[in-house]
Amino acid sequence: MILDSFKLDGKVAVVTGCDTGLGQGMALGLAKAGCDIVGVNIVEPTETIELIEATGQKFIDIRANLMKLDEIPNIVDRAVTELGRIDILVNNAGIIRRNDAIDFSEQDWDDVMNINIKSVFFMSQAVAKQFIAQGEGGKIINVASMLSFQGGIRVPSYTASKSGVMGVTRLMASEWAKEGINVNAIAPGYMATNNTAALRADEKRNAEILERIPANRWGTPEDIEGPCIFLASQASDYINGYTIAVDGGWLAR
Repeated sequence: MILDSFKLDGKVAVVTGCDTGLGQGMALGLAKAGCDIVGVNIVEPTETIELIEATGQKFIDIRANLMKLDEIPNIVDRAVTELGRIDILVNNAGIIRRNDAIDFSEQDWDDVMNINIKSVFFMSQAVAKQFIAQGEGGKIINVASMLSFQGGIRVPSYTASKSGVMGVTRLMASEWAKEGINVNAIAPGYMATNNTAALRADEKRNAEILERIPANRWGTPEDIEGPCIFLASQASDYINGYTIAVDGGWLAR
């Protein structure tokens, strides 16, 4: 049956930044589809652990600061040691800093770029090596943004990093497709998460954003579950280097 191609029974997914928000939603969606989850977070993901374990799947809790690349080998080693393999990587961990471009600091530039694009590349590189060693391919899903397509305002390093995510997704797909590795990205639109709390609290800005979204609502972590499962599954085996917008129609306007 065609629905069998979406099943992820017996798969192992590494998901970074899954303590809240979209990362939690994607980890939970993958678990519902049959994955065991290796969660990589800088804080203890208490709620996520409870949600994943309630599905009957395993959750391996790894604490790591992805600004430090030397922690990446341990993530891969622990996943393989404790669950036997890696089949899926979701590069979700990210941060945002807001200030006018004219006043933006070097520290805010470096912090955002280190997490949002540098760690994405080197996590992908490490997991791709594991995929190749396993000899069965694998799936890498990066988290891009509407600002992979647009300029935005007051978020220069975030815009640069997310534009980079879309570009490096294409690069990695081009090089690794021959190994059976699919690299794609999801570009969420305006989502109701902790990253957008300030925007939603601003009545004027909130109204402006909703007016621009054809679906007339903010997205939710649940809206990302289906696209993530699709890109992690056999159903997407011939999709390489593509960034799927999950935006309520934002880019269509």
